[in-house]
Amino acid sequence: MSIAAEPALKSAPTLRWTAGEIDRAAETLAQGRLVAFPTETVYGLGGDGGADAAVAAIYAAKGRPRFNPLILHVAGLEEASALAALPPGARLLAERFWPGPLTLVAPARSGAPISALAQAGLSSVALRAPAHPLAQALLTAFGGPLAGPSANPSGAISPTTADHVLAGLAGRIAGVLDGGPCVIGVESSIVGFDGDRPVLLRPGGLAAETIEAALGRPLGRPGGAITAPGQLTSHYAPKARLRLNADEAEKDEALLGFGPTPGAALNLSPSGDTEEAAANLFAMLRALDARADAIAVSPVPERGLGNAINDRLRRAAAPRP
Repeated sequence: MSIAAEPALKSAPTLRWTAGEIDRAAETLAQGRLVAFPTETVYGLGGDGGADAAVAAIYAAKGRPRFNPLILHVAGLEEASALAALPPGARLLAERFWPGPLTLVAPARSGAPISALAQAGLSSVALRAPAHPLAQALLTAFGGPLAGPSANPSGAISPTTADHVLAGLAGRIAGVLDGGPCVIGVESSIVGFDGDRPVLLRPGGLAAETIEAALGRPLGRPGGAITAPGQLTSHYAPKARLRLNADEAEKDEALLGFGPTPGAALNLSPSGDTEEAAANLFAMLRALDARADAIAVSPVPERGLGNAINDRLRRAAAPRP
């Protein structure tokens, strides 16, 4: 496929569509335009995954660096198998957890209808079958893979409601399909394979322990090269300064608590539930970012979805480029 030039962005009204307007959203995608859509993890910014111009428009709308690959959303295992040569471990995970919050990275098939831009120069492709019923309905109506990174400006806090999408991308995309708040609230877990060795490329909405139990073996950890989305050092960041593992707030800080946390401005989960905390993470970071110049965050244990939460917090607190 040829590599299209980066399209110029033109400010235009961004429409909000309901569940009854899926065909309209699919028609807009077929025209090469961008539509944000809900998944169970976060809202994705959808574009035709086989069209260079649409994928280039995603990078432009987000201000996303071209070396950072995109996830392609598909309806299920059959569609994924047509695009990538899935190793046995990937197929096992897809059969067990799709549709769901898991992305699999595998070698792209020769001649597969995938934009080279979405692969960011890699021979592999990242694939996910989302569980949200509106995402599935949109994929069925569109009839092909949708490139779909999080629907926010690159590096900023990921969106878990349609309002979050509009706050960051209004005028830069054609529309957003409103499916209400996302139930998981952090991006998908990403697993790749080094030969037959499974590697956790990004912790996310499916706990690493659950993936390891299904595979019957531990997950490896990635090296330094970017081979999947969500691996930039600075990512998911509010404008406010972020201080992690804080026992209490310092002057001018707002405290984001976890578990019993006296003095917390907001609490991810008063009961210490990492699934509840993950669902609240991005929305609460946004809320505190709107009213404080600095945010202190209580410690979150590295168990269950705490692994994904801490990954997002460390990247959000990292020095900004």
